[in-house]
Amino acid sequence: MSTLPDFEGLAIFAKVAEARSFAGAAEALKLSKATVSKAVGRLEQRLGARLFNRTSRRLALTEAGQRLAGQAAQILAAAEAAEQGAQEDAAAPRGLIRLAVPMSFGLSRIAPLLPDFLAEFPGVSIDLHLSDAQVDLIGEGFDAALRIALLPDSSLVARRLCAVRRYVVGAPAYFARRGRPTHPAHLAEHDCLGYAYLPTPDLWRFRNRAGEEVSVRPAGPLRANNADALMPALLAGLGIAVQPDFIVGEALADGRLEAALTDWEWPLGGLHFVTPPGGPRPARLTALADFLARRLAP
Repeated sequence: MSTLPDFEGLAIFAKVAEARSFAGAAEALKLSKATVSKAVGRLEQRLGARLFNRTSRRLALTEAGQRLAGQAAQILAAAEAAEQGAQEDAAAPRGLIRLAVPMSFGLSRIAPLLPDFLAEFPGVSIDLHLSDAQVDLIGEGFDAALRIALLPDSSLVARRLCAVRRYVVGAPAYFARRGRPTHPAHLAEHDCLGYAYLPTPDLWRFRNRAGEEVSVRPAGPLRANNADALMPALLAGLGIAVQPDFIVGEALADGRLEAALTDWEWPLGGLHFVTPPGGPRPARLTALADFLARRLAP
């Protein structure tokens, strides 16, 4: 005998006891009468007791059936309430989102948006994890993550939110002292400041409009696992770095930094909202993805 109770049999029995009819229960449950009769017979065999006295005209609960009917009805009601609650949770944005976001992007772009999101969806709460290291969504129990990359094939479900452009930048003083590279190969002669979590940190890849591709191995006095940490050295003129627009945009606009190799592009990546595979996405995750897509669109 199974160690689990026969929940299906108990639920069907409760409906038969309520309707005082196998046919009525079958109609209410959208099952065949034979399926209902078989479930009740299975339950009676399991319990070792007759639950109904049956005649051609009348169906009546036995003493054992009367004792069980109330408890079975409670079990059915609890299950229906649990299922309804789960459906409502799935349909309405509510509950906790454990969200992993790159440090610099999270501080500058995501954290300022969260008050508006939480005001729009008061039933949702967010546990924000800021780190440039790529987390294991499934292994570490995250509901979603934002990733800035050309995503490789994976089992994760990804939605592209917006483009993210990277620039080769340096301070005017650095270019005045060391010269401005006009081809990626010239970077081998320059001090390059490295970001540890680039897709290929030890190999910078470039492509021009003609489709020519060039790879360079950078070398320089500083490497960091956070792109913002490179900014003081960049502004001080210690070297050149590949930086995303959301970090160097203001410094480029006010002239503290200048872009080089503007005819060459780092392979364009994007900001992606990624979630674990399997099953429908909860409404709270869809709400967050839609909100971020609206607010981060160019």
